[in-house]
Amino acid sequence: MNAARIQIDDAPLNKFHVRITALTFGSNFSDGYALGIISMALSLIGPQMHLGPVWQGLLGSSALIGLFFGSLLLGWLSDHIGRQKIYLTNFVIVTVASALQYFVNDPVTLFILRILIGLALGGDYAVGSTLLAEFAPKRYRGVLLSALNVLWTVGYTLATIVGYYLQGTPDAWRWMLASGAIPGLIVLLLRIGTPESPRWLIRMGREQEARSIVKKYVGQNVEIDAMIAEAKRQAFAFRDLFAKNVRMRTVFGSLFYVCNVIPYFAIYTFLPTILSNLGFEDNFGIDTILNIFLLVGAIAGLWFTERLSRRGFTIYSFACLTVALFFITILPTHLHTLILILFIIFTFIMSAASNLTLIYPAELFPTDVRASGVGVVTAVSRVGSAIGTFLLPLMSVKASMFGMTAVLLFGTLVSVLWAPETARLALDEASNPLHHPAASLDAEDATPELQ
Repeated sequence: MNAARIQIDDAPLNKFHVRITALTFGSNFSDGYALGIISMALSLIGPQMHLGPVWQGLLGSSALIGLFFGSLLLGWLSDHIGRQKIYLTNFVIVTVASALQYFVNDPVTLFILRILIGLALGGDYAVGSTLLAEFAPKRYRGVLLSALNVLWTVGYTLATIVGYYLQGTPDAWRWMLASGAIPGLIVLLLRIGTPESPRWLIRMGREQEARSIVKKYVGQNVEIDAMIAEAKRQAFAFRDLFAKNVRMRTVFGSLFYVCNVIPYFAIYTFLPTILSNLGFEDNFGIDTILNIFLLVGAIAGLWFTERLSRRGFTIYSFACLTVALFFITILPTHLHTLILILFIIFTFIMSAASNLTLIYPAELFPTDVRASGVGVVTAVSRVGSAIGTFLLPLMSVKASMFGMTAVLLFGTLVSVLWAPETARLALDEASNPLHHPAASLDAEDATPELQ
C-alpha cells in the first residue's frame, strides 16, 4: 500500500534535513570564530605592527566589510546560477585566505585577506540559510535555522579559548588567525555532493530534476505540485525587492537585522576594552562568564523560537536589551556586581534573539529572490556593524554604549510597527507578500503572543 502523498513543507524531519543543517553550520561557526579570534589577535598585532586606532578599527571590521559585499553580490548570483555552486565555492576561499593570514607582515595584506574571508562568509549567509529554508519542513524550519546561531556562538567562544591559550606561543597571532583554515577545510570536504534546491530548480523550469531530488532526499511520497503551481502563479525579480508588495519586507528585514548586530559586533569585538572601562580587572574571567551565557542564550533561543511568535520574540528581546544596556551604561562603575548581572542578562538575551537573524530573512522573501533578499538585508546589517565596530575605538566607551542603546530602542520601535508573523507557515505562504500585504500585520498579528 502506497504511503499518503504529502507536500514538501509537511514532510517529516529526516537524516538529510539534519545533514544539510550541519553543513550550513559551517559559515556561522566560521563567522563567529573569525570575529572572536581577531578580537584576541588584535591585542598582539597592534603593538607589533604599531597600529593606531584607525587600523585597529579597520582590521576589526574587515570581515564585516567583506560580508557586506559577499552577501549582496553572491546572494544575487545564487538566484541566477543556483545555490549549490556558491555553497561549495565559498569555503574554498575561506580555507585558503585563512591559511594565508599566517604569512602576512603588514596590515594592508591582512586587511585584504580578511575582506576575502568576509566575502565568502557573506555569500554563505545568503545562500546557506536560503538552501536550508528551502529544504526544511515548516514544523522544524524555525528551530533548524535558529540552530545556526548556536554554532556561531560556539565558534566565537572557541576562538576566545584558543586565543587565550595561544597568547604565550611564538607567532601567537599568526597561529590564531590561520587556525580558521581547519574548520574551513572540514566544511569544504563535507559539502561535496550537496544537492541543488528543488525550489530554485522549479523556478528555472527544471521540474523533473526537482522531483528527483525531492524523492531522493526528502521522501518518496513527497510531491511538489503545489509548489510548481505557486511558481507559475507569481514571479519576482531583483527589482521587486524595492517594489510595492515586497519593499516593506526589505526595509523591515534590513532595519531589524542591523539593529540587532550593531551592538553585538561592536561590544563583543572590543569586549576587553569595554570591561576595563566598566571597572573590571579580571577581564578573562568575566569574558569567560559572558561567553558561557552567550552559548546558553543561543541554546535557550531554540526554545524561545518554538514557543514565541516571531513578532513577539523580536519585540520583547529588543525592549529588554534596550533597558539592560541603558542601565549598564549609566550605573557607577563601583557597582560591579549589579553591572555584571545586567551584562549577563544582556548577553543571554542578545544571544537568544540573534537566532532570529537566521530565521526571519529566509522567511521574508519569495523563492525567486530569496537569496537576493537575504543578501540585501545581511549586507545592510554588516555595513552597519562594520561602521559601529570601526567607530568604537575612536569614541569614548560611554558614548558608544549610549549610541548602541539608541540603536536597540530604534529596533524596538521598528519591530512594533512592522514585524510580520511568519512562524508555522509554509515557506511560500510565509514569504509571499500577496498573502501578507505591506507590513504583513493584521489584528491578530498586532499583539505579541505565545504560539
